[in-house]
Amino acid sequence: MLFDFRLSTPAEGMVDITNEVSAAVRESGVLEGLCIVYCPHTTAAITINENADPDVQNDFIMGMAQSFPELNAFRHSEGNSDAHIKSSTIGASETIIISGGKLLLGTWQDIYFCEFDGPRTRKFYVKIIGG
Repeated sequence: MLFDFRLSTPAEGMVDITNEVSAAVRESGVLEGLCIVYCPHTTAAITINENADPDVQNDFIMGMAQSFPELNAFRHSEGNSDAHIKSSTIGASETIIISGGKLLLGTWQDIYFCEFDGPRTRKFYVKIIGG
């Protein structure tokens, strides 16, 4: 079963999409299986990270900016090469186990859509596999 979602993103940041993904799992009726969350954009990504302290999200974005800064030497004409590098580093998808009809996430884990080149209207897909 495939679900598609749209969201509005900030200029750069992490948007918690756990509720949307969990709702897709519930709607699918799958009790045991896999959930794939996929981002079809080259300047955004999907990750799983801590949900308890919002400073983690701020530190994550700051760390990415320091690790992959905007550089005048980049040749890509749109001027967002740093966003492409960040997206490829984090990755376009995450796979989460479904057990007992729920996402098998750790106590402090949530699923995040990472925006590196916004603000934009973005989309992501959730694929549920199982029986």
